[in-house]
Amino acid sequence: MSEVFSVAEGTQKLPRSSGTALGGAFISAGTAVGAGMFSMPVVTSGLWFGYSLLLLLVVAFCMYSASLYVLEVNLRFPERAGFDSMTEKLLGRGGRIINGIAIGFVCYVLTYAYISGGSSIVSHTAVSIGIHGLSPVVGSLVFAVILSVIVVVGTKAVDRVSTVLIGGMVVTFVGFSSGLAEKASTTILFPSLDFPEIWSYSLVSIPFIAVSFGSQTCIPSLTRYLNRDAQTIRRAVLWGVLLTLAFYILWEVGIFSNLARDQFPAIVREGGNIGALLSALDRTGISTSLSYLLKLFANMAVASSFLGVGLSLFDYIVDLFGFTDGWSGHLKAGLLTFIPPTVLGVLFPNGFIAAIAFAGFGVVILCILSPVLMAWISRCKSQDGLYRVPGGNARMILVALFGVAVAVLSALDMLSVLPHFIG
Repeated sequence: MSEVFSVAEGTQKLPRSSGTALGGAFISAGTAVGAGMFSMPVVTSGLWFGYSLLLLLVVAFCMYSASLYVLEVNLRFPERAGFDSMTEKLLGRGGRIINGIAIGFVCYVLTYAYISGGSSIVSHTAVSIGIHGLSPVVGSLVFAVILSVIVVVGTKAVDRVSTVLIGGMVVTFVGFSSGLAEKASTTILFPSLDFPEIWSYSLVSIPFIAVSFGSQTCIPSLTRYLNRDAQTIRRAVLWGVLLTLAFYILWEVGIFSNLARDQFPAIVREGGNIGALLSALDRTGISTSLSYLLKLFANMAVASSFLGVGLSLFDYIVDLFGFTDGWSGHLKAGLLTFIPPTVLGVLFPNGFIAAIAFAGFGVVILCILSPVLMAWISRCKSQDGLYRVPGGNARMILVALFGVAVAVLSALDMLSVLPHFIG
């Protein structure tokens, strides 16, 4: 994030690299999908499946559009340009500072969220294998310390562990999805609900869903990976959003067709953490093997998300403070990166859902409003460019209004103004 940028006038497209749209789609989807998916059934339970599906489609379109605005702006800059330099050039020093704060805020909050979620699933898994009495405090420490060490060791260690985790997630997701499908009930999945009575629950759901489609920060990486080929990158982004959407739909179908709607208020009252959701599924009478697959997937999903966000925050801290690339610098950066969220995880072990909600603020700035504003300013400066998002000002205004709405709803939720489904 320390490159020096200037707007590229008449930048020519380079010869196509070996990168593919499908590979880019996996990068995009992998950035978005993570442990946050466990919050989605909890926060959309008031709407249930049919109405939450409509909300998923609307939010997916707006977040896809935001990604395209990042692409449009990024292609006006020299190769290897990132968010830091684009914001400094187009939004000034103040915009760069605000964006930097947003990056740090989102990474710290999500790191805490994953420690909280990790504590919950570690404690829940321990009980299932006969280890009782493992407190959330101990669970937080075990989860945070082991994975923090991997991040501090270096990117190569994170890469190797993440590869194993993601491969395991794919296998276990296919396994438990098939198992849940066998027990699925269409009566549970499609109950009779009157929209006028439940529409207000959509307000609290929107910020959570927006966070779950937050892959905009990977667009500069895709631009380099696909060698600035605008149409290939656009396809990669589109396919990535569709993959993410399909993943979430399958997940909600699996949960909402096995857990009745009236079971979710109890999960919400327990803080909506991952362990509470899995315990509720266990009580439906699923097989032991299916229960173990779910727990294994949950452990790997939270660990993978922690490593990804933790590495981003670690690199951000190294760059911010100028730490050396040695054990001394890594240790200092590791302490600054992981002690604050670990302390929060120990003090407030059930803050998974609340932390995801807090992250919505940073996501609004970093992934929605900044891309729209930068695209607007860059168009005012010049009409030239390798790519221009279709839809004109109307689409741009729509996405900006969506971003403002997410910010307002996040604030109202923190003030406990918005209705939650508590029975």
